[in-house]
Amino acid sequence: MITLPPLPYADWSDTRDTLHLFLQIIGKIRLKAHPKLNHWWHVTLYPHVRGLTTGRVPYEDSGFEILYDMFDHEVIVSRNDGRRSSFAVPGLTVSQFYETLFSHLGELGITVSIVAVPYDNKSKIPFREDDAPRAYDAAAVSAFWRALCAISGVFEGYRSRFVGKQTPVQLYWHSFDLVVTRFSGRAHPLEGGTQSDREAYSHEVISIGFWPGDDSFPEAAFYGYAYPEPEGMNAAPLEPANAFWADKNGGALAILKYDDARSAADPDEAIAAFLESLYDGAAHKAHWPVEELNHIYR
Repeated sequence: MITLPPLPYADWSDTRDTLHLFLQIIGKIRLKAHPKLNHWWHVTLYPHVRGLTTGRVPYEDSGFEILYDMFDHEVIVSRNDGRRSSFAVPGLTVSQFYETLFSHLGELGITVSIVAVPYDNKSKIPFREDDAPRAYDAAAVSAFWRALCAISGVFEGYRSRFVGKQTPVQLYWHSFDLVVTRFSGRAHPLEGGTQSDREAYSHEVISIGFWPGDDSFPEAAFYGYAYPEPEGMNAAPLEPANAFWADKNGGALAILKYDDARSAADPDEAIAAFLESLYDGAAHKAHWPVEELNHIYR
């Protein structure tokens, strides 16, 4: 049974904002350096035993990795030839983090150019110019990682029960959520939206995730939705009993609050029940070939 640490939004919201911007810088480096993958899978970060990582990014005749260590609170840049360089994070402004990271990349012979402004973020200040002092509560960052680590295990279990196309367990740094998306296999191109929206929603999906909250919803929560949304989706029953349907930009969004999962007698069972009930209800209402897509253990 997993143990979920407390993540009260009000106690660490300023640190959360700092961490989000730091991860956007790292994510933009992966976005620029990694070969493009379908549905923007080349931009994401991945759970690591000590934090979040870019994974191996191909570069010239080798590759590199950027690891944000959430225990020792340092960023480590490593190359395939054994060279590595690191720096401590606490106390840095956004501009200092940006300049320091790119200096360490340069020391290892890695040249990457990014669009150095936040993406879809309440901060609009270019990274180089954001020199205001930033909150950094190391204990809160470590607690967030412990939550991600525990949740990632539940998400991996959810992935194991599906044989169709699906994403890895991955963190989208622009929206700051840990996600798993399943695909029916049927194309359903999005009309309108941005280029990134059309790339992400080219096929039918059911997506689940976890996010630590933001100013519009100031508490951590699990969520789920379907694209395209089937008729009557918000009438599908959810588990556990304290999960509920909400309206998000005119669409149905299933929500299980983190604190409700955390206080359950068996938190991983509560989270798994939420994920499976959301998928089962959405998939049946959207007429997915559910039985064909089930992974039956033998």
